[in-house]
Amino acid sequence: MIETIRQGLQQDGFTVSISKLCQWFAIPRRTVYYQPVKAAPKVQERFAAPIKAMITEEPSFGYRTVAHLLGFNKNTVQRIFQLMRWQVKKRPVGFRPRIQALPSVATAPNERWATDLCRVWAGRDGWAVLALVIDCHTRELLGWHLSRSGKAKTAEAALEQALIARFGTLGRVPVPFLLRSDNGLVFTSRSYTALVRSYGLQQEFITPHCPEQNGMVERVIRTLREQCVHRTRFETLQHASRVLGDWITFYNHRRPHQALGMKTPAATFALAA
Repeated sequence: MIETIRQGLQQDGFTVSISKLCQWFAIPRRTVYYQPVKAAPKVQERFAAPIKAMITEEPSFGYRTVAHLLGFNKNTVQRIFQLMRWQVKKRPVGFRPRIQALPSVATAPNERWATDLCRVWAGRDGWAVLALVIDCHTRELLGWHLSRSGKAKTAEAALEQALIARFGTLGRVPVPFLLRSDNGLVFTSRSYTALVRSYGLQQEFITPHCPEQNGMVERVIRTLREQCVHRTRFETLQHASRVLGDWITFYNHRRPHQALGMKTPAATFALAA
């Protein structure tokens, strides 16, 4: 402020020293001459070292997941991510028109399940098809099956594994609930629809060409690809099955989920039960 006044007076033809102006306005001269020096931010090694080790092993983990698994404050971890430029790169998203979507959420376990298929490269065995079944409330990956065949038997095996994992046996469920899927040939086949009905489930299909209506299982597939499939070179179908099984166990019992309040799917089901 003092310097601005001095320059204004000088333009009007009056030369007044900074000392005299400070005296007039009762401002200490050190306030005018002070130049703040901002120290470079420092990162403590006791935080940076374990964070770096974890994201080196799992590059797709964001700061919330890292903070939860390491027991650190999430704001501290986020700040370190920013300073060290360790943020996970986000996909560019353009304009994509959306229709009114049917929500795939559920308010309780066994209210709505969702299923889908994806392809996995299995090395010498070529392309394989992975079928997944999740609970839309707990996000728990209940059933899965990997095979060379993309026929209905693969999806049926995943569904039966999910029923055994949740209810302990195969048979009609105690209370009927919804099973969401797309309109693919597998899920609309006579064999699959008959199996679903025999267990007391009710199928619901998303609008054609609208995968966002089955967003929960689509998101699980994306996470599976980013954190497991794309980071492992599978040699055979058996190798792929072993690695996928280990990752699914980690996903259900150890990986925190932001939408679940940083709880694991298994812990969420235990609390709801």
